Amino acid sequence: MKIVKKLMVFVFFSLSASAMAEAEKSLEIEVYRSPSCDCCSKWIAHLEQNNFKVKDFVTNDVQTKKDEMGVPKNMASCHTAIVNGYVVEGHVPAVDIKKMLQLKPKIIGISVPGMPSGTPGMEMGGRKDPYKVVSFAKENKQQVFTSYEGK
Repeated sequence: MKIVKKLMVFVFFSLSASAMAEAEKSLEIEVYRSPSCDCCSKWIAHLEQNNFKVKDFVTNDVQTKKDEMGVPKNMASCHTAIVNGYVVEGHVPAVDIKKMLQLKPKIIGISVPGMPSGTPGMEMGGRKDPYKVVSFAKENKQQVFTSYEGK
């Protein structure tokens, strides 16, 4: 019985370690952004600091990608990203992208609508507006994925 327990503990920690190693692998993400937007570059830097490998697509027509991927108008922001088939719209923190990829929900993607101060790429001194990361799915089903307090 002790051997079985030890084996179970070993298997658990082995699986946990492999899951953590998988999570720490560099994740490829495509970002579609306007050439004139500075905050998009700052958000890309945030992603890179959080182990994302960014493919940066600079375009004067980001709206076409938003339409193609099914981003609702009320979820729109300044840039659109694609990771593992999910859409990431706007200044979503890397931790929420990783959470989405781990949970694998049946959604189109997640968004931080608008451009709230204090989100990754929208840092403005110490100011942080409260904001929500919102998931969106077909038939315009939307719900709060994560909430952040302001300062």
